[in-house]
Amino acid sequence: MESEITLKPTSKGEKNKKNIQFVPGEPALLLEPEKILVIADLHIGLERELAKKGIHVPDQLLKLQGRLFKIIKETGAKHVIILGDVKNEYAGTGWGDLADVPAFFSRLTEKVAVTIVKGNHDGGIEAVVPKNVEIYEPEGFVLGGFLFTHGQAWPDKNGLSAKTLIMGHTHPAVEFWSSGARSVEPVWIRAPINKKLLERKFKTEVNLETAIIVPVFNHLAGGAAFNGGDFKPQGPLLSKATDWKAGEAFLLDGTYLGKLKDIDVGKKR
Repeated sequence: MESEITLKPTSKGEKNKKNIQFVPGEPALLLEPEKILVIADLHIGLERELAKKGIHVPDQLLKLQGRLFKIIKETGAKHVIILGDVKNEYAGTGWGDLADVPAFFSRLTEKVAVTIVKGNHDGGIEAVVPKNVEIYEPEGFVLGGFLFTHGQAWPDKNGLSAKTLIMGHTHPAVEFWSSGARSVEPVWIRAPINKKLLERKFKTEVNLETAIIVPVFNHLAGGAAFNGGDFKPQGPLLSKATDWKAGEAFLLDGTYLGKLKDIDVGKKR
């Protein structure tokens, strides 16, 4: 990627991790010192799908934009990377996307450089974002020791040179039960990479060590409870390339919950 903003390559995974800062209370991370903000799963237009199901909520475009602009201002971000599912319409672009997506990105690109990795909802995204938005295919791209991808597709071999995988797609969350009430909370997941499987598949050396799974940015999109009894991992990166059961979970406020396999979901009473 040609950009004035670059991440310095690191020779050790631990040094790489020190460049990552989680934004307190928000599903966003900041790469320092380059001020690159990373988010995933905007699902612009989700409220139109909900309306078809009889669930009517106010238009969320300005709310999503306001939250993101607030984070940009507070962090001093100069570049935003969006890890897929920018829009909610799955097959192509709906009539609402023709207005909402260009409006969102025209304002955003006035403030920061923008890069998109295409998600499984992003068919036709090139037609509805400004020309100065950089777009990558679902395989993702490597920048400064990080592989950025949505998560629904295998990376190409170049992606295996990175140390840390950063992905969205799965809307990670954990569930809790208390007195019969269920609560689902979005979480960050940090999980080890299944290097042996990747080396067998790609027949090459794999440098990837850690996966960071980014929570969904659009709260209306909900979350998948990784510690739920019926949870099924989606996409090859989560289901095969990572040992997600050994992953560690963190609430958005930074609270460390422990390893997913040890988090007691409780029993419905």
